[in-house]
Amino acid sequence: MASLEELRAERLKKLELWRAAGPGIFPTETGRDRENAEVLAKFSALAKSGKVLNLAGRVRSLRIQGGLIFFDFDDGTALLQALLKRDEPPAGGGEAAFELFRELVDIGDFVRVRGSLFTTKRGQPTLAVSGWRLLTKSLRPLPDQWHGLQDPEERFRHRYLDSLMSPAVKARFVIRSQIIAASRAFLNQRDFLEVETPMLQAVPGGASAAPFVTHHQALNLDLYLRVAPELFLKQMVIGGFPKIYELGRSFRNEGVDVTHNPEFTSLEVYESFAAPADGRRLVSELLLAVLKKVLGGATLTYQKQKITFPKTIPTISFADLLKSHALINDLELPERELELKANQFGVKVAPGESRFKILDHIYKKVCRPKLIQPVFIVDYPAASAPLAKRQTARPELVDRFQLVAGGLELVNGFAELNDPLEQAERFAEQEAARAAGDREAQIKDESYLTALEHGLPPTTGWGLGVDRLVMLLTDAPNIREVIYFPTLRPNQ
Repeated sequence: MASLEELRAERLKKLELWRAAGPGIFPTETGRDRENAEVLAKFSALAKSGKVLNLAGRVRSLRIQGGLIFFDFDDGTALLQALLKRDEPPAGGGEAAFELFRELVDIGDFVRVRGSLFTTKRGQPTLAVSGWRLLTKSLRPLPDQWHGLQDPEERFRHRYLDSLMSPAVKARFVIRSQIIAASRAFLNQRDFLEVETPMLQAVPGGASAAPFVTHHQALNLDLYLRVAPELFLKQMVIGGFPKIYELGRSFRNEGVDVTHNPEFTSLEVYESFAAPADGRRLVSELLLAVLKKVLGGATLTYQKQKITFPKTIPTISFADLLKSHALINDLELPERELELKANQFGVKVAPGESRFKILDHIYKKVCRPKLIQPVFIVDYPAASAPLAKRQTARPELVDRFQLVAGGLELVNGFAELNDPLEQAERFAEQEAARAAGDREAQIKDESYLTALEHGLPPTTGWGLGVDRLVMLLTDAPNIREVIYFPTLRPNQ
């Protein structure tokens, strides 16, 4: 069996032979007048008319049978069969054109073909080729069409081959695009304004996460890739935009696992004069609209579990969740006892970790995997969200909600803290935690505090993890399956 380099060398020879034949290579003008999908949709009428068509696409299979060459070509919209005959030679080429195709065209090459439509005895829609031209010579062979790429790392590293060889992989990214389009349409119809905020920030704020740092040479200034757009979006609310959203990338300098990638896509939504209950209702309506548009209904299957999104998603408190699944009856349990409890569940506790971080580790290990049907988790300890407003009746809790389905955290939202003095205190607490070694603690943002002192109306904001929603709707167990170019270690 020839090696990849030997196959490449063989194709380079064919490329030179094509150049020597004189018809030109890698042309700018294709001359195609229809897409394959349109041809198949209107096949009967086009075949009956006898109209000559100019089509183009990548050769996906070649079957040479004596004086016949059957080949399938794909333009990205559909696969169509073509037939080239030796005894009915293409105009202006004769048998030489047949032999040129047989000798020089490989699977993976792009060709333009000219001809009329007919149906084979087996009922296969086919183009009878009366002329052809090589558009692009593929110098490397495609993976085996039946097995594709088997190594997951190679699949992610050469995603273009992955989606080319696997209709299911390509369909997943089509669905991703549909999810994003449906989300935008839902919000636009409700008069939300799509906005943009900086990717490069002087202070990385809006989430508890370690940032990536870069340097601007002209300003001699260290800048950070944003961990979240939240603080800038709330400044826009202060600036007179009552209903806004941003759909885009954020970056967190964290580990990679099945639900985390260092760069990810989120949808962040902010609505003035709305309470968290309004935010939960909006989330529920958006998800139902997206599911209906993309899947045709409110039910899906994720990892063999049937999941249905109801009109009203139920709620459960963070404390009740830990009580039910981790047998923790008191969130104020002494830290030593809490650490012992964590160890019982195989949860590692780093030195100096706060009470809430330990509780959160236990929740993620013990509780979250059991939340299959959609549920909003509410009534979080105040330490969980330094940008969230405390509850009036129970100030030890914040008015926060998280949506979980299929064991995946999809949405995080809360009533935005709009008391600038309390926000300054919360930032001070975060600074202290950072000084004690918590690299994910938030940094005090003086410009945001100044903006807050000009008055933020009562506002509820929430963020939806787009990648995880795509995971759920396409039954993907790993976030790298739904990001076309996931972050990978360099190939050694």
